[in-house]
Amino acid sequence: MDGGAVAERATVRMMPEPLSSSLVGALRELARVRQLLVALDFDGTLAPEVDSPEQARALPEARDAVLRLLALPNTRVALVSGRSLDSLIEVAQLPDTTLLVGSHGIEIRLDDADDRFALDSAELEQVEVLHEVLGEVADAIDQVWLEVKPAGFALHTRLATDHDSRVAHLVALSEASAEIDNLTVRQGKNVLEFSVRSTTKGEAVEHLRRYTKADAVFYAGDDVTDEDAFAALRPDDLGVKSGLGVTEAAFRVAGPAEVALVLSTLATFRDGDVHEQ
Repeated sequence: MDGGAVAERATVRMMPEPLSSSLVGALRELARVRQLLVALDFDGTLAPEVDSPEQARALPEARDAVLRLLALPNTRVALVSGRSLDSLIEVAQLPDTTLLVGSHGIEIRLDDADDRFALDSAELEQVEVLHEVLGEVADAIDQVWLEVKPAGFALHTRLATDHDSRVAHLVALSEASAEIDNLTVRQGKNVLEFSVRSTTKGEAVEHLRRYTKADAVFYAGDDVTDEDAFAALRPDDLGVKSGLGVTEAAFRVAGPAEVALVLSTLATFRDGDVHEQ
């Protein structure tokens, strides 16, 4: 098979699957609300998953759709991520009008750029202990590494073998829990996150809802931690799950390419002067 045929087949595989008529109808109805909040996870939702988190970028179609939504009146866009805020800013590369939530709600950048996150002295001591414990686990097992978070750390095992990944998770969970009381632990895809503060994406969505005075919320996410956000949605809201897995979202699409199509469709409906200005 020649290179042209391979490229053509690859292009076909990258084409998004069509949206269901029920999802299109739900998007049309959502577009009519006066004040809309569009809240989005980043990795696995706007951006395909990659082995090196710093290399992640939103699909061009997804980024274009987000920019279209940002430009519309009575429409706010927020990214709600498990990444630290600095990491989210770096990979998202979106205008400052984008509301940002990092570290599952621990860090928030709204319209006031002077907002800052700070741990108290007791929490700082806990973070130091956590760093020592998790650092020993990461150093002892191949292809396991730590990502620094504002209130803790994420233990990444994507590149490790299945056996090493399981061992790393079990040892880290046991050792960290033995050292620190009331530790918040979140399990994601090939990552175990430890935090000395407890927040959820659901709490973040509720905070954003109040802040933006939204009449309805659209939320899209792909990971276990996004289920807290889906659970926080109300009857007039709309949730879309990206990819596989049990979910409370009303709708599911295959992946980031389809999320991009969902956002583009919502922007088109929202731009059609059908919403209640």
